[in-house]
Amino acid sequence: MFAVKDETHPPTSTIAFRPEWVPLAGHHLWRCGVHFDAVRAQGVQGEEFALQLIERAAPDPGPVVCEAKGFRWTYFLLPPGTAKNYPWPVGVQWFSGTRTIAYIGVPALTGNTWPLLWYSRPTRAAPFVDPKTLHNVMDPAGPIPRL
Repeated sequence: MFAVKDETHPPTSTIAFRPEWVPLAGHHLWRCGVHFDAVRAQGVQGEEFALQLIERAAPDPGPVVCEAKGFRWTYFLLPPGTAKNYPWPVGVQWFSGTRTIAYIGVPALTGNTWPLLWYSRPTRAAPFVDPKTLHNVMDPAGPIPRL
């Protein structure tokens, strides 16, 4: 007997989902702390954190954006107001609009978004990266969050 794929009810993680802060085309700068907070890490370290997060939080790790040139920052987009609650490791920066004003580039889901790319896209199940999971990936032996 063959299994029949039900195309009318795809898994939640595969349904197209575009939060209001994801542009239809190209990319757009958004102020941190309004639609999302951001945690960023540079270069290979950021890419390693992204891969570990994707593995740990599969199938829906939440939105992770990377820069394909320059400093090659990797941005993890968290719910607004949550980044300040965690003691991020040295070399990792967080932005929530409370300390300084920062803008993060967000690419469209499809099309030419160079130099920004998605490592992981937002989904209905994970419109943001879970801050606790990200903190555990970045600093597994670190202290508990400040709440």
